[in-house]
Order: sequence, then C-alpha cells, then structure tokens
Amino acid sequence: MIALGLMMATFIGCGAGGGSSSSEGTPPPAGAPLPARVLSWEAPTSYVDTTAMDPVTDLDRFEIHVNETGTFADADPPVAAVSAVDPATRTLTTSFNLANLSPHVKVGPQYYVSLRAVALTGLKSDYSPPVSFSF
Repeated sequence: MIALGLMMATFIGCGAGGGSSSSEGTPPPAGAPLPARVLSWEAPTSYVDTTAMDPVTDLDRFEIHVNETGTFADADPPVAAVSAVDPATRTLTTSFNLANLSPHVKVGPQYYVSLRAVALTGLKSDYSPPVSFSF
C-alpha cells in the first residue's frame, strides 16, 4: 500500500476576475465557466512499509474523487484521473483545477474532494483526507 500521510491535499480558491473580495461570493452568470479552484498536493515518497518510492518513476496517476458527503469508499469510481507525470516535461503533477470537473460540479453545493495515488503496479493509496470546496 502507498503511504497515506505524505499525500496531503490543500485547496486554493482563485477569483475569476480582478480578485475583489466583495465578488468572491457572487456566482458566475448562467452558462459562464466555473471560476478556478485549484487542488494541490504532495505526492507520496514511500509505501506504508516505509519502502522508498520515486513518484516520478513509480506512480501512474492520481484519482480525483468528489461528492457532497465527504465519505469515500473503495468501490467509488473517480470523477477524474490525472497522469502522475507530465509526459512532455517529465515533471510530477501536483495540482488540478476543479473547475475542469464541470458538468459533474456546479455553482451552489458544497463538495468534498479526496485523492488516491495509483502506482504503475495498480496499487492504490488510501484516500487523502477530504477537503471541502464550492463554486
């Protein structure tokens, strides 16, 4: 199993325009793209048994799970998956814009997101602690 403690998710919200704090709670007009909500994380560097891992060579992808409850189960399919390594630059992927999950997410509800790292062998980490977000 891949170590869980090293895959921590953080959430950063970005305004869609000039960044005025008074417009933060104003929903975008109907049909407008969702504002950026960037999820960032640290990739694991070891397995649970403390065996070292090189995330650039050992990881296949990160699975992104989203729901409105914050409870995730092994049988839940991911809403999205991103390659662990950018093939063009060979750099580790450490962020994802949650606005790219449209139409699975919309303005209004509070959602929870959790990640799983997946090794090239198919071995999956446990879920990261859920982080809440909304648009």
